[in-house]
This record gives sequence, structure tokens and C-alpha cells, in this order.
Amino acid sequence: MPKYVVIKDFKDLQDRQHIYRVGDTYPRKGHKPSKKRIEELLSDKNLIGEPLIAEVDEPAVAETDEEGDE
Repeated sequence: MPKYVVIKDFKDLQDRQHIYRVGDTYPRKGHKPSKKRIEELLSDKNLIGEPLIAEVDEPAVAETDEEGDE
């Protein structure tokens, strides 16, 4: 599942009125939003009219990370 970060403070009306602040991870632990909801928050198709979250690129993890490997 992709990771998202909040880029504008908002109250999620579909997550028990949970308040997300800039820099928070979306969704919070224990909340599983629908694909449609994520699309709304990524776009301007929400009540605020502007994107509220952005997808975060995760850095690739090296296959081996043992000490002494060169």
C-alpha cells in the first residue's frame, strides 16, 4: 500500500472527525480508508477544494544490510 503524508491540515469527516496536521502520515494506524477516499484527498474533489495529502516515495531497501558487506 502506498504511503501518504498530509500537506494541509484537515478534519477527516470519514475518520471519526480525526484531525490530521501537516506532516502526519495518512491514514493513521487502525484506519483503512477506501480507494475513493484517498483519491478525493489527493485531488481537489473534496470539501476543501484542494489536495490534502500527497503520495510519499519510499526509498529502495538494500537486499543485504549486514555489517562487513562491501
